[in-house]
Amino acid sequence: MELAIRNIGNSKGIVLPKPLLVQAGLDESAVADVTLEGDAIVLRKPAQPVRAGWAQAAQALAGTSDDHLLMGEFGNTDDADLTW
Repeated sequence: MELAIRNIGNSKGIVLPKPLLVQAGLDESAVADVTLEGDAIVLRKPAQPVRAGWAQAAQALAGTSDDHLLMGEFGNTDDADLTW
């Protein structure tokens, strides 16, 4: 596919067709990571921060009352014998 490179003030730009953005998973994104690889300009979905959304998922799980321990408490029965 060839796209026209257009003048935008002192810069240049292209318009990416929606089907191409959908295929790349960028159709809902407001930003993209841009890199230069050799002679190619590459657009990628931005990487999500590590553990993104975990707090919301934990709150949602707690709201369902389904956040009980699967293996019970891990009490250290021998700790009473230790001296510090």
